[in-house]
Amino acid sequence: MENHIQTLTVSELTKELKQTLEENFSSVSVIGELSNFKSHVSGHWYFNLKDSGAVINCTMWKGFNQYVFFTPQDGMKIIVNGKITVYPPRGSYQVDIRSMKPAGVGELQEAFERLKKKLEAEGLFDEEHKKTIPSFPKKIGIVTAIDGAAFRDMISVAERRFPLVEIIIASSKVQGSGAAENITESIKLLNEKSDVDVIIVGRGGGSIEDLWAFNEEIVARAIYNSKIPVISGIGHEVDFTIADYVADLRAPTPSVAMELATPNSDDILNFIKQFVESSTQKVQDLLINFSEVIFQTISSYGFRTPLDLLRWKSQKADTLYTRLNQAIDLKLLVIRQKLSLCIKSLESSDVKRTLRRGFVLVKQNSKFVTRRTFFNENSDTELNFYDGDINLRKK
Repeated sequence: MENHIQTLTVSELTKELKQTLEENFSSVSVIGELSNFKSHVSGHWYFNLKDSGAVINCTMWKGFNQYVFFTPQDGMKIIVNGKITVYPPRGSYQVDIRSMKPAGVGELQEAFERLKKKLEAEGLFDEEHKKTIPSFPKKIGIVTAIDGAAFRDMISVAERRFPLVEIIIASSKVQGSGAAENITESIKLLNEKSDVDVIIVGRGGGSIEDLWAFNEEIVARAIYNSKIPVISGIGHEVDFTIADYVADLRAPTPSVAMELATPNSDDILNFIKQFVESSTQKVQDLLINFSEVIFQTISSYGFRTPLDLLRWKSQKADTLYTRLNQAIDLKLLVIRQKLSLCIKSLESSDVKRTLRRGFVLVKQNSKFVTRRTFFNENSDTELNFYDGDINLRKK
């Protein structure tokens, strides 16, 4: 008796396998080591999950992988949740992943160490690349969550220490999926501004998962490539991230980061006061020293001869001045004497004086009659005496 085996086409067999697998493995949780990770331009992820005995293909669509808080790395041990699907064109099955997480904190720590070694080998942590933090920044850019306690703490510190500074907030997610991309874009955005003096990248404390965005390679490279000095203030004092190693200056907390970025106004006032006092004393000391030098110089032999010459010339000038005054006085005396003689001569010739002695002036036709022959007996005559005039009229 022959066994009747149903003959199926490849498509039919694949279809039945697809239905069987997808119905029986609609929800699976698998642990394994990640390998051959590829992030497609479409945003989808393709990789393998393996252990010592087998390998399985995995796919995670963009709609699901955007909720993964870390960037998968080859060699990382992860736990995925999803379903088994069959891809008919190749007749292969794969895990269609809905969620992903590290198999434990140790996996994140190993990923941290791997990236740290890689970036360190490239020189991203070298001191020679660290930029100097300005002492008196006019404008500070902050990359953090605007609704977080870290931002409020930093603003409080800035208002207390250096209220003149201007703050620019580039708000960003600081944990969870997409946080690393947000942080990167915020750093780049602040670098497009020409007047930002320093950038603080920070957030409050949390678990390694909460802080993981600051352990992403894209964030590290954004900090390294920043033209503006960057201070990291992430988590608590015991927390270290890749961003801390790349930053130009690491602060243990966001508040301390703002303290490192701003001068203390009280310290500035004390510095100015001390500077004024010390400068005044230095100027006084310099004046005393220069006065002594000048006094010693003018008291030296080289300066005595010119000084004696100056004194002799001054004495000669005084003598000439005295002689000149005497000559002028003598000249004035002679002039006064001549003037006195002239006055006396004029007075002796004064008509009034002659009339006073009894003489009289005879005037006819408005002219003085100086001779007897000029007198006209038929004309009116005016007689001028010292004490008055007499008019004689001919009738």
